[in-house]
Amino acid sequence: MRNEDNHFRILRLLEANPQLPQRAISRELGISLGAVNYCLKALAQKGYLKVKNFHASDNKRQYAYILTPAGLAQKASLTKRFLHRKLEEFELLKAEIRALEQEQEQQPDPSRTAGDIYKEFEGS
Repeated sequence: MRNEDNHFRILRLLEANPQLPQRAISRELGISLGAVNYCLKALAQKGYLKVKNFHASDNKRQYAYILTPAGLAQKASLTKRFLHRKLEEFELLKAEIRALEQEQEQQPDPSRTAGDIYKEFEGS
């Protein structure tokens, strides 16, 4: 998965649930915990996320990831590019399916045996 896709999906998850732990993000997106950590640091360094400790939490390693105005704008931009890429992939997939269906229609009937074909050949 591309870094841009990871960033988009992480921003999307955190907008809905800023207190989501990194392990939950990792499970949800199917990417490694290290990749999540790397992306979160990159997003914070770019100013797209603010990382805050929970003051009321007993677990001092639990954070809230708040999207900044720049983060919301970046998410909107990434959403547009993500959607455009997925629509292109969808169109390519539909074209490939059509080509396979046409190819399948041109294939000989698989229920015919070699003997049937030979009899047809002898009869002509």
